[in-house]
Amino acid sequence: MSKAVVGLIAGMALGFAGYFGGFWAFLLVLVLGAVGLVAGRLMEGDLEPGDFIRRRHDDHQRVRDSRRQAQGD
Repeated sequence: MSKAVVGLIAGMALGFAGYFGGFWAFLLVLVLGAVGLVAGRLMEGDLEPGDFIRRRHDDHQRVRDSRRQAQGD
């Protein structure tokens, strides 16, 4: 199934939830769809749990390295 068809089905599900259930049903379907997407990506191996954790040490090291490169050190 192509990504366009999956997007169409997801949009239709959100539309039906919003029309028949109101705003809160729309939000519930949206949130549960996002949770299902993340869970599916984790099970397929496209995402790793560590992708959601930001490592501050690595970020600061990257900033320092880019500043050194900009200064020519």
